[in-house]
Amino acid sequence: MLMETQDPLMQEDLEYVANSPVVPWSQLEGSSVLVTGATGLLGSHLVRALACRNRLYNASITVYAMARNSEKAQAMFGELLQCGKISLVVGDMLGDYRLPEKIDYVIHAASETNSKAFVTVPVETIRTALYGTDKLLSNLKFVGLKGFLYLSSLEVYGTPSDGIVDIDETYSGYIDPLKVRSCYSEGKRMAECLCASYASEYGIPVKIARLTQTFGTGVTYNDGRVFAQFARCAIEGRDIVLKTKGETLRSYCYVADAVVALLTILLKGAVGEAYNVANRETAITIADMAQFVCEKFANSKSNVVYDIAESAEKLGYNPVMKISLNARKLKQLGWKPSFDLFQMFRRTIESMKGGSLQ
Repeated sequence: MLMETQDPLMQEDLEYVANSPVVPWSQLEGSSVLVTGATGLLGSHLVRALACRNRLYNASITVYAMARNSEKAQAMFGELLQCGKISLVVGDMLGDYRLPEKIDYVIHAASETNSKAFVTVPVETIRTALYGTDKLLSNLKFVGLKGFLYLSSLEVYGTPSDGIVDIDETYSGYIDPLKVRSCYSEGKRMAECLCASYASEYGIPVKIARLTQTFGTGVTYNDGRVFAQFARCAIEGRDIVLKTKGETLRSYCYVADAVVALLTILLKGAVGEAYNVANRETAITIADMAQFVCEKFANSKSNVVYDIAESAEKLGYNPVMKISLNARKLKQLGWKPSFDLFQMFRRTIESMKGGSLQ
């Protein structure tokens, strides 16, 4: 029988999602779901998890995976596409594309996520967030959607005031609009407002997920984000070199927990509202995370080394901030995380060792 991936750990994660009692799966039976950004980490897990639900329970969910790079999508979802388990929609969010005639639910995961791009192509980062989301919502005004989920970010909270770490959905921190790096944060903020406006003016049932940094199985070996860099150093037995003091503190979330959260918000969340997605128990500074990975996974072959950059901002790094998202509102929908930081890194590292596009 065709599995959704060749990565055994990822397959476990997909079946964990597909069997989740928190998700009201009956609402999705016989419906159609479009996932944009389908080749990204969360997008690809969502597509595969829905296909897994179909295989395990004959749920008859029509799954559309939207991606701008057809070759990457074909390589990632090959057999699932060939066997008709999912259908591919090719298109750039800012370009021309044709949506399927019938769509019941949309999960909008397409976004620029490379922090270096935030300072090298800030205009394109803003356009993807704002104009891409506007074009998609405009195309969906009169199709009678049952649900639309926008994937936002903890970065909409900006830089919290000193001493404020526990952040709920009502908080709004400072963002300097004249800092180029703010293109991502401000773009996400404006896209959220756009979503709420479409909900108010056109009745599109929009919900918003504000995600903390998420990782797990399916992270590609050359991923440039900090958790992947640390995992790579542990695998290769190299020192972890920090370009900052590593004082930034944030909470994280395992990819399978995040996918359950996203489906829960899509189907149970209130229209026009936002929900934090994070595991508060994973809150840790960058420096402490580097030390944690060295101690737990590097077999004494790696150490933390500091090589402070003159201008961390030019490398795409955020200003120092200490922010732990409070997911109480999401937990009221029945969700709770299951994977701690050790499990997150263990599963990520073993998945990365597979070395495939997965």
